[in-house]
Amino acid sequence: MAVSPDDLFSVTSVSSVAKPPFAPSAETTPDSGLARRRLWQLIAPTLPVGAYSYSTGLEYAVEAGWVNSEAAAADWIGAQLHHVHAHVDLPALLRLHGCWGAKDSAGLDRWSAWLMASRETSELRAEDTNQGRALARLLTDLDVGGAEPWVRREDAAWATLFALACAHWDVPTQEMLEGYLWAWCENQVAAAVKLIPLGQTQGQRLLLQLAEQIGPVVMRAQTLDDEDMGGGLPGVMLASALHETQYSRLFRS
Repeated sequence: MAVSPDDLFSVTSVSSVAKPPFAPSAETTPDSGLARRRLWQLIAPTLPVGAYSYSTGLEYAVEAGWVNSEAAAADWIGAQLHHVHAHVDLPALLRLHGCWGAKDSAGLDRWSAWLMASRETSELRAEDTNQGRALARLLTDLDVGGAEPWVRREDAAWATLFALACAHWDVPTQEMLEGYLWAWCENQVAAAVKLIPLGQTQGQRLLLQLAEQIGPVVMRAQTLDDEDMGGGLPGVMLASALHETQYSRLFRS
């Protein structure tokens, strides 16, 4: 059918325009992906908690020549995934998430204190609590209930407030654990790119390798009983302690 020029400028009432067959009804279809997008916001590098300011000992490891290549960075970061996060951070995060859901204040106190006791140096402890308090302030400003008291607490671990946000936004535990690890890996790779230094393509290749390890690490963390939790790496502990007095630094101590 031919269309005249006048037809191109005619006004059609909104009610006469048929809805596309794929358009969901806002009244009947819940946004099942919203929790996932909340998690993306929580693990984004733009989250204002200062995570980019810390290297978790990597800066000294580079200075000392322990980490001087892409392969060495993969070993350094990967070892922490398997020997620290799988046995310390993730199982504690899982328990903290459960405590927030159950409104178990005693459990929150217990596992937050346990995490603080697991940090072997003052630098690692400061990294954890500074980010935890920063997230507590942010969540308070975002009207997340329960966050405000942690702004001033000495045991405001990053995982404690991360668990609160995920519980509040209904983030599934599997995605929470994977997101927590991904954010940490991304910060470590960003630090490695600056410090070694690595090229941007090398950094992306490193993230590809680390992403393959996240699944097994999360699976391992979910199998641990309370008495099986705990672990650490002497090299990371030494690097963190020596970084506190390193003369020239890009990252905070």
